[in-house]
Amino acid sequence: GNALPDGLLDGSQLPESIFTPATKAEIGDHDINIDFDGAVSIVGAEDAAQLRELTLKLYETAAEFAASRGIIVADTKFEFGLCDNGNLVLMDEVLTSDSSRFWISESYQEGVSPESLDKQFIRDYVKSISWDDSMPPPELPEDIVYKTFEKYKDLNRILTD
Repeated sequence: GNALPDGLLDGSQLPESIFTPATKAEIGDHDINIDFDGAVSIVGAEDAAQLRELTLKLYETAAEFAASRGIIVADTKFEFGLCDNGNLVLMDEVLTSDSSRFWISESYQEGVSPESLDKQFIRDYVKSISWDDSMPPPELPEDIVYKTFEKYKDLNRILTD
């Protein structure tokens, strides 16, 4: 539902941040992407507009901070729910290596997969062994787990030092 410019390459920066809502799928399935009108049909126009505003503000604030530390927040997800009183609440993890893509600015080059400090390392591994997304997932070798842990620690050090 978002119009994108022609000629984008892998990792191209968009002219502005975009809101791409999704709904939860059954356990083990991927979330289901929907357009803004789909979000409106689920939560109503007012809440959908508030979700878009909050999401973009959170992302842009985090991206600006991370950029000051040499990190690009390529994308992220935020999960929201409704309290009994109808207020929106941010829930689950926020801006972690599991919910976001963090790229090292120094290695960024449009059209090339940049060095990342997130779970992309695991995605690349399971793709290399031709895992078909069926459940259960394959057990990860100890060296992949260790390297992933080190990436997560590196990101934490860079962002919090």
